Amino acid sequence: MFHFSNLVRSKGDPKIISTGPSSLTAADRLARGLGWFSIALGTLELLAPHRVTHALGMQGREGLVRAYGVRELLAGVMTLSVEKRAGLWSRVAGDGLDMVTLLGEVRPSNPRAGTVMAALVMVGGLTVLDYLAAQDVAAQHDPKRGRKRLYSDRSGFPKGITAAKGAALPRPASSPAAT
Repeated sequence: MFHFSNLVRSKGDPKIISTGPSSLTAADRLARGLGWFSIALGTLELLAPHRVTHALGMQGREGLVRAYGVRELLAGVMTLSVEKRAGLWSRVAGDGLDMVTLLGEVRPSNPRAGTVMAALVMVGGLTVLDYLAAQDVAAQHDPKRGRKRLYSDRSGFPKGITAAKGAALPRPASSPAAT
């Protein structure tokens, strides 16, 4: 079976022949999805801010949308990294900033106020997902959670201390191994 990860392995590294079940939890998978969504949205905001501002009736605020795009890209990259907890919380904070900005655009003079309301509903839904994912990831990686490992009953000797006694004594000079 072909695995893409075998393409980047160094010469001499073992190749992946088959894989087992994923060790990712539902929280990890949700965080990964939110991270990729964040990167896609940030790319849109960074590369096409005129389309976003036109759709929301926010012409003239392209610089703000680009700045939000950079923020979104950074949050997405952090969410996909080992620091996913920080990335998810930055997404929650960014959602709050997005909602405040969108609320300022819900006014009678905005011909796209209905679109802004729809965007507010979507951001609200994403905020709930971001918050739940951040909570789940934080709980999953909590050092107080889970069972503590106790090693008081272990000696460090696989066959026990009595079997190890005398095993490291020097051999007599007359033994064949000493020559």
